[in-house]
This record gives sequence, C-alpha cells and structure tokens, in this order.
Amino acid sequence: MKVAFFERWVFNILSKMNCFSFKKKGKEKKQSNSAPELRKQTTSDVSANRVSKSANSTSSSRSIPELYKEKQHNLRVFTYNELREATNDFHRLLKIGEGGFGSVYKGTVKPPNGKGNPIVVAIKKLNRYGMQGHKEFLAEVQFLGVVDHPKLVKLLGYCAVDGERGIQRLLVYEYMKNKSLEDHLFGKNTPPLPWITRLKIMSDAAEGLEYLHEGIEVQVIFRDFKSSNVLLDANMNAKLSDFGMAREGPTGDNTHVSTAPVGTYGYAAPEYVDTGHLKQKSDIYSFGVVLYEILTGRRAIERSRPPSEQKLLEWVKRFPADSRMFNMIMDLRLRHQYPLNAARKIAKLADRCLIKEAEERPNMSEIIEVLKEAILESEGSSSGVNNIPQSSKAK
Repeated sequence: MKVAFFERWVFNILSKMNCFSFKKKGKEKKQSNSAPELRKQTTSDVSANRVSKSANSTSSSRSIPELYKEKQHNLRVFTYNELREATNDFHRLLKIGEGGFGSVYKGTVKPPNGKGNPIVVAIKKLNRYGMQGHKEFLAEVQFLGVVDHPKLVKLLGYCAVDGERGIQRLLVYEYMKNKSLEDHLFGKNTPPLPWITRLKIMSDAAEGLEYLHEGIEVQVIFRDFKSSNVLLDANMNAKLSDFGMAREGPTGDNTHVSTAPVGTYGYAAPEYVDTGHLKQKSDIYSFGVVLYEILTGRRAIERSRPPSEQKLLEWVKRFPADSRMFNMIMDLRLRHQYPLNAARKIAKLADRCLIKEAEERPNMSEIIEVLKEAILESEGSSSGVNNIPQSSKAK
C-alpha cells in the first residue's frame, strides 16, 4: 500500500520538477529553491522529425514522466532496514564516495527472489535536510528508471521513507569496481592510465551521451558531464553516472531550454553559464574539457598551480595542436607512450567541442568516429611511442 502510494507520488512530483542552482566544485552550499519549474512536454511540443533511434521508436515523443510511469515497475523498492543491513549500518569503512548530495556506500543485497548469491551494489544515501538532495533523488529515479544502455550505470532500486528517523532517500546502483575516471587521472595512489585506455573510456562515455541525445524518445541533456561522473567497471569499461542534474532537451522549434545554470565550475558551457540557455551541445562543451583532462592529466581548475596555469583551457591555448610545443601539455605520467599524431587529433577534437558557438560543435556521432580512429591509430602504432625528439622529452 505504501509502495503504491509512493510511486504515484513520485510520478506527480517528477512532472513538476524544479531546476537547481549552479554549484562550484569543492565544498557545496545550500542552494536556492526558487529556480524555474520544469515544463511538462506534450506530444504537440515535439518536432515531427525528432524520432527515436531505439528499437521501440515511435513517430511521436512522450515526456520522461510518462515514460517513467510505464517503466517504474522495473525498479526494486528496498526497505531502509535492508539497506542498513547491506552497509553494516552505513559503516564509514564501506563509504566509497561523498559529495554535496550525501554519501555512497558499498553494500550487498539479497537477489530479488531471495535465491542465489548476494549482489554487490553501490548505495547513495542522500542528505536528509533541504530540498536539494530530494530533487536529485527524484531526477535520478525519473531518468534512470527510463533509460537503458550499457554505457549508463544501472539503477537497481530505491528506498524512500518518511518516519521517526526523518526523511530517508536512498538509491541502489550496480557496483562499479574501479571507481571514476577522475580517481585514475588525478589520484595519488592509482597507477597512470595507459593512453589507449583513456581513449576507450572516452569512447564509452561518448556512446552513453549519444544515446541520451539521440537514442530515446525524449532528448536528454546530461548537464553535468565531468571525469568524476564517468565510472569504471572491473574491466575498465566506462559508464555515465549521477543523473541528478539531467534535463529534458528542447522540443519543436525551440533551440534551448531556459533554466538556472547547474553543473560544476570549469565544465559548464559558456552560453549556459552566461544566459541559462541549455542546449544539447552544452554537453559537448563539457566533453571537450574532459578530453583535455585525459591529454594533460590536469583538472579543469587547479588553484594550487601558478595563476597562469590554474584554468586548464586557458593554459592549453598556449600550445596549439599543430605547434611544435604541443607535447608540452601531455601528461608526463604517460611517459611518451602514445602516438603524437593521435594525441594531436584528440586535441583538435577537443577544440571543436569547445567552440563558443554551440551550433558549430560536433555531435556525439562525429566525436565517436574521431575517437575510434584515434584508437585504431594508437593500436596500430608499432611501439605506441610518439616521435618526439629525445632532446624535447621531459627528463
């Protein structure tokens, strides 16, 4: 009875979801609750030429809440006690992540039918205070309850309890053993990612974004693409995670969705930050930032560096892809184990993604094509080592 009530409540709330305030990377503050309301889509809003590329494609498009209502039975409803037991009462030694939304724990749950081996999962426990975590919970349930793609982290279920312990909102995902791209690029205790692995991770992420942009009835804008939201499984296959910021894209003749800017400082597209105009290709800009992160091994923003090097995109402009000094931006941890021509190709792709005019940026299918070409070129290189003269290499 309570479950049925909650599912009806979620659907009603999802169709009225608010946006979120812009957040900077690092310590996050409480956000305003006065952002514009998400406009509910109808069939009449949808352009005639926007047809799903998925197997279940139809000539008209339904809204995410409508699709969620149809598919919500696929999500498992957990009790709070089940998840407490799964994480040994949310023991700090099982904590594998933390952010403004709350904490993530590794846990084990019983199979849905109660038979078989326990399932290893990741459990996100959202903050109990304020509306921010509540809205992100609803967005995660909404979008991940609808989308289905091997390059997206799978949501297995949720828990929503309003009781003596207060408001509890938890999400249960498939467990990604190798953490995030961010951890491997910038972590002090992880071995450096090989060049080809970096390219394959970005190719996986691009396929996930392509599916969101073009592969389902409703265009989805991820809105917070960054290295920490690209998770890696046991085989280093990448999947997109954290749909708390995701948003339905523009419909009909509209070129953008107007909303309060949201995302992480250093990754958000300039047209979005400056005007609040969210476009599909706002995700492309963020993708370009991460391409430069895999090339350089540097974060988008690093306040600990000299002033002229703190903003990654400003720093790399001093070393264009076709210049003799281009190799100066390359991550020293790669130890020159990459074909220089392939690295130049990725830098040029990143530059296209970062074009100020959103309409001139490539779409995800073009990006995937370039990445696959770079992977083939790198795999075909006899030694995988670039041809930088020895005198130019860092000692």
